[in-house]
Amino acid sequence: MVNLSQNIKLLEITDSELKKISTLTTPHDALALIHIPQRTETKQESFKGKHVLVLDGIQDPGNLGTIIRTADWFGLSDIICSGDTVEAYNPKVVQASMGSLSRINVYYEDLTTFFSSSSMPVWGAVFDGKPLYNADFGCEGYIILGNEGNGISAGIKQFIQTGITIPKFGQAESLNVAISAAIICSELKRNR
Repeated sequence: MVNLSQNIKLLEITDSELKKISTLTTPHDALALIHIPQRTETKQESFKGKHVLVLDGIQDPGNLGTIIRTADWFGLSDIICSGDTVEAYNPKVVQASMGSLSRINVYYEDLTTFFSSSSMPVWGAVFDGKPLYNADFGCEGYIILGNEGNGISAGIKQFIQTGITIPKFGQAESLNVAISAAIICSELKRNR
């Protein structure tokens, strides 16, 4: 028997029952049923003194889940997504987040409206930005990462105050957005 908090209700089921309710061909040994929180209005003042990842048009559920897990690893508590970013409670996102979704606040916003009233610094991951390793992230701000194929949308680029890039040393055409998020989060924490 597993030692769980008394707030968690446990129901043991058979392997065949687990296979029927899981979306995986080979499910893990346990599933969790959790309440999806009600969406509330995002208050910009709640992000003061923090670094927040902003995702513009991320489509791949595995990438979003990995970014959520990465944010959790590096101690970031909030992620803001554009309306056209994949839903955080998509089963593949939930699976890729490996439990981190329960610890990270994920908000969906119209980014144009959101940034129009923002007073915090805004960085954006772009090809022609200054090298990430020379960036001074200070103690707060938004870091925008764009769509896997198209980058940050033109309408959102206008809000970037400082473009940053991960220096390229080899011949690869691009980096996966989740890998980019991990490198940026690592440098962000090293920089502080």
